[in-house]
This record gives sequence, structure tokens and C-alpha cells, in this order.
Amino acid sequence: MKSHAYKDKEIAIFGLGKSGLATASRLHEGQARVAVWDDQEGRREEAASKGVPVADYRDKDWSKLEALVLSPGVPLTHPEPHEVVKKAQNSNIPVVGDVEIFLNEKTDGKIVGITGTNGKSTTSALIHHILEANEQETALGGNIGTPVMDLEQLSGEGTYILELSSYQLDLTPSWHANIAVILNVTPDHLDRHGDLEHYAEVKERIFQKQTASDVAVINSDDPICQKMAEKILKSNPQKVVPISVEKELQAGVFVLNGILHDRSQPGLDWQLDIGEIESLRGIHNWQNAAAAVAVCRALGLANEQIEQGLKSFGGLAHRMELILKDGKIRFVNDSKGTNAEATEKALASFETIFWICGGVSKAGGIEPLRPLFNRVKHAFLIGKAADEFSKSLKGTVPFHVSETLQQAVLEAKKAAEASGEDCVVLLSPAAASFDQFPSFEARGEAFRSLVLEGRE
Repeated sequence: MKSHAYKDKEIAIFGLGKSGLATASRLHEGQARVAVWDDQEGRREEAASKGVPVADYRDKDWSKLEALVLSPGVPLTHPEPHEVVKKAQNSNIPVVGDVEIFLNEKTDGKIVGITGTNGKSTTSALIHHILEANEQETALGGNIGTPVMDLEQLSGEGTYILELSSYQLDLTPSWHANIAVILNVTPDHLDRHGDLEHYAEVKERIFQKQTASDVAVINSDDPICQKMAEKILKSNPQKVVPISVEKELQAGVFVLNGILHDRSQPGLDWQLDIGEIESLRGIHNWQNAAAAVAVCRALGLANEQIEQGLKSFGGLAHRMELILKDGKIRFVNDSKGTNAEATEKALASFETIFWICGGVSKAGGIEPLRPLFNRVKHAFLIGKAADEFSKSLKGTVPFHVSETLQQAVLEAKKAAEASGEDCVVLLSPAAASFDQFPSFEARGEAFRSLVLEGRE
């Protein structure tokens, strides 16, 4: 993404994670007068090594700044604005994120924006895969993987698939998507948004500035999202395409008992059995598939193109990812299940489970998962949460404190083989990784290596 819109303009960037550093590099290459800062010295050194000027914002003259580009991880409003935000506001300097910069740099191409508390990464990756599988020009980025300023410029035939968090939407005042998707809104990040009402209001910005030629894909099973749909239908111009996994829709896309029904386009009704697609197991993935189909249909893809893409989708790494099927045993990596709400979807997708869980526990532990304990044949507990989780499981689910992931995989595999049943060895920790691994990705890769150890 070559920069041209900010040549000779002064831009301050605060926060030098992946997206901040990418934005700083592109703007610097585009001859903007960039000054960057991060509270972590190592990140400042990395920026300096790339030739990007580093300057402490506390010593800066703010009167000539065009904008402050803020990392999504820095508090904008709650629990209170960061000091750098207050400085910008006191000087009437716009506070924006990298997606705002991207929108000013993008020269062509359609935009599909996806948000929601859960499922947005899988849905974004699935849409991108369907397009790519059919040799469509597309780029995937945002909150998933690639920073938007590291994406390529697309032609007018291309489509950007952008996953957006609430933090990113909060920092993108000129956001406008040709197709906008909201999957669900449940309590999350309330420390950064104050309350559920404000969090939902920020999420709803995914639909801002849409016109009559645009499309809003909305999960009608979610009460908060349904209210958004009703508001749009009452006073906004864009087309609303509802999706559901709970009820039949007269117009929209819905999945019941594994059968996907597409009624989003008059006269083009279509259905497909997705119940046996391994990478789309579970009702939550049916919801993701419904959203992806609604988007791809709006982009003009034909039935056979969408079917090909759905059936060839390999799934998202570390999210219900099938690593190996060995006889009757599936080995599934759900390391991204870092809390009970995420792990609930994995447990609900299988019947006979040898469950590897534990790490650094989140509030509530695994108590919310109690209704699904009957699916767990045996649990293998790792990390700091082992004692806490064992108290929840005691008297209901047989368990063993394995301590390490390596030991847990070994013991779970032996137990699964001894059962002789169709079953799954499932890593879905319901906990953060930071006691034993630097990230959930590292934990998932370790699981993959242990499962595949000794195989060609």
C-alpha cells in the first residue's frame, strides 16, 4: 500500500505493534513527516532501524500535526483516555487508526467489513478463501493477520476483506463498506468501552455511510444485531440480508440441521449440505458460513463457485483446526479457545471428547461449560489453572493433572486409543497461554508438532 495522501504532512504515530509499524513505514516512504513513539524501548529501536524518526510525544509541538494515528490497543475513551489522546484532543488533532489511513491511500477496489464479538476471523478467512479459490482478486487483512497498510493496491475488480475490532471501528471516522457484516454482540472489552450499550454502538458503525447500492449482512438470531437491522430497515437505504442458524428465513441465508439455504437473491434460491464439511463443524461455523455465502452472493459469485470454496476451506489455524484423523480419533487444535465462551463452541461440536485444557484462567474459569461436561470422556489439565479446573470437574468428569502439554497429548492419545470409540483429542484450553507459551499460536503449534511427531 504505497502512501501518497500524506506527503509533506506531519503525522504522529503512537503504538508500534504490527499495524503501527506498518503504517509508520508506509507513511515515511510516502514522504510524510512522521514521528513515532511507543512506551516499549524495543519497539522504538525497531522503528529507528527502519529509518522512521522516533520522537517523544511529550516533547512534541502539536500545533502542526495533521493527525495522531493511535494503536488499537491504547485506551481512547475508557477507563480514561491515554495521555497522548488527551494531548491530541486538547490541540484539536484528529485521533485515528491505521484503517483510516488505509481508506485515504486506497485507490480502488470494493470493501467487505466484518465485525462481531466472536467468529469474525473465521468468517473473514472463509470469504477470502472462497474468492481466492475462484481466482478473484482479493486481499485479507485488518484485525486478522496482515496490517491494512501492508496490503497491496487492488484494481477496481478487487475486493478487500477486512476484519475489524471495536477498537478499529472507534478509530475510523470515514469508514464505509460496500458490504458490512455483523455476527453477534456479547459483553466483551467493556473495560475499554464502558458498558454494553457503548460497545454495541461502536460495533454498529460497521454500517455507517452505506448507500442504496450497499449491503448489510446481519445475524437475526442475536437480539442486539436484530435491533440494528430493524433500525436500518426503518430509515437507512442499504439492503439488509439476514442470516440465521435458528429459524427459516423467507429472505436471507439460513442453516438448519446442516443444510444451508440461500434465499438472499430473488429467483436464485439454492441449498447445500454443509453438515459434513470438517472445517465448518458446529452451529457457530454454520453461522460463519451463512454470512460468507451472503457476502459472496452479493459479490456476484455463482452457486458452484460458492460450493467449491466452502468445501475446500481448510479452516482457521488454531480454531477448530483438524490436525490429524487417525482411525477413529480426530486431533483438533482449538488453542484460540482462550476463554469459556470460545471453548463452549468446540465442546458443543463433538460428542466424545478427550479434553486438554488449562493455562492462565480467565474470570469464571470453566464453570460456564458445566452443561457440556457430559460430552467429555476425560480431561487432561495443564498449567496454572489445573487446580481451579479440577475443582469444577470433580465428581462430574474424570480428570488427570498432566501439567505439561506434552504429557497431556501423550495421555490423551493413549486414553482415546483405549476407548475404541469415534472420538476427538481436543486442545481447547479455556485459558490464556502465558504461563507456558508466549501466545495461543505457539501453544497450537506445539500441539501440532506433538500430534504429528514421528510421522512423515
